[in-house]
This record gives sequence, structure tokens and C-alpha cells, in this order.
Amino acid sequence: MAAARGDATDEMLMVRYQRGDREAFGELVRRYERPIYNFVIRQLRHPSTAEDLTQDVFMRVVQNAADFKHEARFSTWLYTIARNLCVDQHRKASHRRHPSLDQPTSGDDGARPLGESIADGHPSASVERVVAGSQVASKIAEAVDSLPEDQREVFLLREIANLPFKEIAAVTGVGENTVKSRMRYALDRLQQALSDFEEYARALR
Repeated sequence: MAAARGDATDEMLMVRYQRGDREAFGELVRRYERPIYNFVIRQLRHPSTAEDLTQDVFMRVVQNAADFKHEARFSTWLYTIARNLCVDQHRKASHRRHPSLDQPTSGDDGARPLGESIADGHPSASVERVVAGSQVASKIAEAVDSLPEDQREVFLLREIANLPFKEIAAVTGVGENTVKSRMRYALDRLQQALSDFEEYARALR
């Protein structure tokens, strides 16, 4: 008996969509629309552009559905599409400042910037901790902004999209060891940026 849509893997759903099951595609959109938007908005920092590009990602899924191989991981394929569209958008708007993580994402149902998530590691924060947390978030945002593009991309795919290193390697087209090296360099830079906030810097180790 075929698995229910909610229990089916992404790959199973994609195969069903290839065979004409439109509801299977709807389930994939429900699973990934928010994660893809979160990744894109932190790359582009422009809500309307991120919304349009997120729609474009799923349009590419529709247009290229026949190219998906069932032995591949759907998430890798999907984030590769998203990443390539972000790269194209950056090229079109190369005069814009790189995105930062110091602002909450629009329409993110209460989600907060990564910097604040790290800074707010202790829920029972004192006034002093709240002030320090705000400073940490600002420093993380500045540090992420200043990362070389290849390191920043890996950092976002790991911390925002929650992809394993193997998938990030497939998405970016480089070796897994290179991905791990870029992530290490990114974390080293963030730790240096938080040198005055040791307890928060430890969270990045």
C-alpha cells in the first residue's frame, strides 16, 4: 500500500508528481516553502524579491520535474535551484550590499535573526544579558556580512537550511572537505567577532 502523503519521503512525493499527482507537489510546497523563503530572504534581504524568487524556485521544480532522478535527494536538488537563483539575483543587483542577519525575516511567524538566536541562549536573561545579546547579534550580523561569499553561502546552507555537509557539497559543487573548511573559517571569523563575549563565542565551537 502506498504511503500517505504526509508519511511519504520527499523523493516519493516527487516521483508521484512526475506521474501526475498534483497533490504530491502541493505537499512538497507545504514542506519547503517556508525553509526556502528563510534561506532566500537571508541571502537577498529584500522581502518582495525573496517572495518572488521563492515562487520561481517552485516554478523551476515544475518546469524541470522530468529531470529529477528518484535516487537523488530532493532537498539537494531544491536548494541547488534556490542557490543558483540567488547567485543570478546577486549578479543582477551586484551594487547592493550583501545581506545581513541583523533583522528579522518578513513573514517568518516569530522567527528571529540567527544572531539573536545564538545570543539568547539563556531564556531567563537579565537586563545586562539582553543588552549583551543585542550587541552580539549586531556583531554576528557584521561578521556574516563580511564573510567571503563562498564561506557565507556554506554558513547559511548549514545554519539556515540545516543541510548536512554532504548535501552542501552537492549544492555548491565543491568537495565535502572544502565545505567543512569554509564552515570552519566562517565560524572562526564569528568567534573572533565575539571575542568580547566569551560565553556566546563558545556556542559557535
